Amino acid sequence: MGIVKIFYKDDCPMCPSAKNLQKNLKENNVGVESYNVGTAEGLAEATFYGVMALPAVIIEDEMENSLGEWRGNVPKMEEVLNVVHGS
Repeated sequence: MGIVKIFYKDDCPMCPSAKNLQKNLKENNVGVESYNVGTAEGLAEATFYGVMALPAVIIEDEMENSLGEWRGNVPKMEEVLNVVHGS
């Protein structure tokens, strides 16, 4: 099963929908890690993943291989679940 990484920033106009996606994924027992790029830790992770547009949603398997990613937009819940459960 994949893990979902969500990158956001407090003043990003599209980011509230990413936070809502995070909440819904957790309610469906999907592993989620979120990173606020306004913090040093969040910025370091965003730099590592080459995140240039927010929000960003990246899905990886247990070996940190990319399974899917959306940058600058928020995917539908079904899209994320298909990728997470398809891994």
